[in-house]
Amino acid sequence: MGEGERESGIRGARTRERLSSVVVRLSGDSGDGIQVVGSQLTLATAISGAELETFPDFPAEIRAPAGTTFGVSSFQIHFADHPIHTVGDRPDVLVAFNPAALKVNLPDLREGALIILDPDSFSARALERARLRSDPRTDGTLARFRVIEIPIEARARQAAAASGVSARQAGRTKNFWALGLILWMFDRDLEPVRAWIARRFASEPQLAEANRAALDAGYAFGETAEIPLPAYAVPRAPKPPGTYRTVTGLEALAFGLLDGARNAELKLVFCSYPITPASGLFHLLAGMRGLGVTTFQAEDEIAAVCAAIGASYAGALGVTATSGPGMALKTEALTLAVATELPLVVIDVQRAGPATGMPTKTEQSDLFHALWGRPGEAPLVVLAAASPADCFAMAREAVRLAVHHMTPVILLADGFLANAAEPWRVPELSRKPEFPVRFARAGEPVSPWRRDDRGVRPWVVPGTAHRAYRITGLEKDFETGTISYDPANHARMTEARRLKVLKVAEDIPEQGCELGEPGARLAVVGWGSTYGPIADAVAAMRARGCDVAHVHLRYLWPLPANLGSLLASFGRLLVPEMNTGQLATLLRAHYLLPAEPLFNVTGRPFQVRELIGAIERALGDRP
Repeated sequence: MGEGERESGIRGARTRERLSSVVVRLSGDSGDGIQVVGSQLTLATAISGAELETFPDFPAEIRAPAGTTFGVSSFQIHFADHPIHTVGDRPDVLVAFNPAALKVNLPDLREGALIILDPDSFSARALERARLRSDPRTDGTLARFRVIEIPIEARARQAAAASGVSARQAGRTKNFWALGLILWMFDRDLEPVRAWIARRFASEPQLAEANRAALDAGYAFGETAEIPLPAYAVPRAPKPPGTYRTVTGLEALAFGLLDGARNAELKLVFCSYPITPASGLFHLLAGMRGLGVTTFQAEDEIAAVCAAIGASYAGALGVTATSGPGMALKTEALTLAVATELPLVVIDVQRAGPATGMPTKTEQSDLFHALWGRPGEAPLVVLAAASPADCFAMAREAVRLAVHHMTPVILLADGFLANAAEPWRVPELSRKPEFPVRFARAGEPVSPWRRDDRGVRPWVVPGTAHRAYRITGLEKDFETGTISYDPANHARMTEARRLKVLKVAEDIPEQGCELGEPGARLAVVGWGSTYGPIADAVAAMRARGCDVAHVHLRYLWPLPANLGSLLASFGRLLVPEMNTGQLATLLRAHYLLPAEPLFNVTGRPFQVRELIGAIERALGDRP
């Protein structure tokens, strides 16, 4: 935990320790409602005004056997009175509902962390299910930590019993009992959670009363317990004036796509097939029908992307979303979108592979696929979002580039970005569309295949009078669009498609430094969700006086026009990625610079401390 001071008189008689930051993790079975109460802890923390970052972590199995390690679900939240960019390296507080949750999370805890356990869950059978040879509470395993044992489920049952629910339903309120205790421990308001419970269980008043009673009982236990429970206060974080809300990456993607379609004055048609961890975007957009969104669940990934291409052909904004395995299935259709020169936005929420891999874990292993994973020289634009909130801006940018340059755009996110949450300052949106599409009109003396100086052809909606034209996946004549097998024409079309995408570099910002200045001894170069750990690690090293900079790429193809000269100015390049060095390989090949890769393929984000160690090694003994 951050350095603190003692403070009293804050909502309760106990003395509270004032902290600058803290990392809390809740963990239990996948059926224990961990993600539900994690989201409510996030809500209460956001309303308190603290800065926050969250990390939901769930098993791949829909319902693994109870009490087993591979069925453990966790939710981590880092909150502070100052700007933060990561979910925290090591939890300061762990609430573990069973031995399996304790076993899985124990290696991550910092020395001296607070562990809250339910002693009733440590039966011989539970220890066996968790594959523990002895009870960690008595064999010295927990000697390095502060342990508090509270019969959470028993107290939750007792609190919920008066509502009239069954004994099983009463036991399932233990997550809200634990949440009540955590809310008391960190001086958070109960009312937002009470209001959510009332809405969530509006049609089931008994369940609403049971969960509310458990929540209140957990909070009251903190107020009245005779055991020495710690109590903390984390002050509000200063923020620029504005309207804020907590947003996940998937929510920000949905908002960004919607705003992009509005600014282009297009209908948004989202065609997709369910796949973890991208499915949540489908669910969100399906609830926006009243905002001009049409959603279509296809029978497979191929049908989904083809339907999205059809939507763009008809004059709408075609969008599809998937993860790595689905990207493989969409590949041929992506080349069709390139050949027909139609706008298309593809959201790739990356996960750990290969094949099915670890579908609920995060990775950045689709970069090569996005850049080059298509047959037949089929270039397109590739972008990446840096944080959950940044997903809004980059989704909007994907729409702008797709419609302005008549090209498919792949936007790379990942499982961490999709599910993590952070405060988002809601932008002021212009009432006037910022990049409206202009379709070719009837009677204009323009061929559907006559390209402008950027190499972009007109967008002609089928049915436009006197504008009938042929569109096909076969190679077309450069001038007329008719089918052509002429070798020289094919070479000309291949070059035209390549140059059109490269011209996009003139329509994107020049690359700068997030921290530090050009010419530093070391630049840490990242993309995607490595942003937070790199930002904090570089800031920590710069505070020591080290000459290090942070360069973060959002435009991965084409690369920014000034990127080569910027990277060449640094003494050394370190490229941390959640893969085995894909961006590092690209930079070495494209600029002939000695970019040094740093791998992380654990399915979890980088930790700040491991990046600090890598920076120290790269700099040597001198700052």
